[in-house]
Amino acid sequence: MPQTEAADTGAVPATGPRWWTELPLILLVYGCYTAGRLLARGDVSTAVDHGLAILGIEKALYLNAEHPLNRLFTAEPWLGIPADFWYASLHYVVTPAVLVWLFRARAEHYRAARTWLMTSTFIGLIGFTLLPTCPPRLLSPGHGFVDTMAHYSSYGWWGGEASAPRGMGGMTNQYAAMPSLHVGWALFCGVVLWKYGRSRWTRVAAVGYPLLTAIVVMGTANHYFLDAVAGAVVMGAGLLLAPYVTRTATAARLRLTAWAAPLTAAGNAGPAPIVSDGCQTSAGERIPRQRESRLDPAAGTDASPSDAGDGAAAPAR
Repeated sequence: MPQTEAADTGAVPATGPRWWTELPLILLVYGCYTAGRLLARGDVSTAVDHGLAILGIEKALYLNAEHPLNRLFTAEPWLGIPADFWYASLHYVVTPAVLVWLFRARAEHYRAARTWLMTSTFIGLIGFTLLPTCPPRLLSPGHGFVDTMAHYSSYGWWGGEASAPRGMGGMTNQYAAMPSLHVGWALFCGVVLWKYGRSRWTRVAAVGYPLLTAIVVMGTANHYFLDAVAGAVVMGAGLLLAPYVTRTATAARLRLTAWAAPLTAAGNAGPAPIVSDGCQTSAGERIPRQRESRLDPAAGTDASPSDAGDGAAAPAR
């Protein structure tokens, strides 16, 4: 059966994700997340006003999950201390672990999930910038919240200022509470585990991890209930926008490939042309036209064969 050559569409051949390109990309997103939290500090009084406004909305809606959970975690160290460890570390451990698992076990779905997470994270950074919000733990004591991170700080590596390592509280933005990306990232992990996991335990983790994270962020007084809701909304928006982000990135990559193709073709055009322009050497010549340049014009055709070159044969007599 005759084979036909495939038409050149200019498309980039589909290849699987490569860890040496994905790892710097994930580190870049994490760097942007950290830098965004630091830059979006806002005015303290404005952040407090936003926090009190959220409390007012929850009161109007008869929502008050934060106070009972916070009192429970403060009164029971066996709940409060693990919750503080959960809040301070798991979103930095579980989220990358789920990405690595998806990269290795379900590589065909990895890029879509990674784009969803990145898109949602950048939307969350916009929220931190536009709506700096004081978390419940930083409100005045009259509002009834206890900062469990400070209350149990002697049990962990964090200090009394924030969930950052001890002595580094000034290097984090404590008013980046709306939306809660702790809850958003946990929801991402839950959806991925539920959709692509196969065992019963992955399904249990898919449900339990986001639910427990939402309880932890409220019980430790780091987020309001509406912060958690906003985190889920941000993940939903990121899921809807991710296909458009993927198409935009693909189009940009195709344009870059088309722009670089002529340069690559010029570099791979083949060997350089022969500079002798068709002149070839004869026996005893090291360069073209050597024989002609060495013959005495006055001698004519009877010139001595010794002038013809080192390896020239003597003419027959």
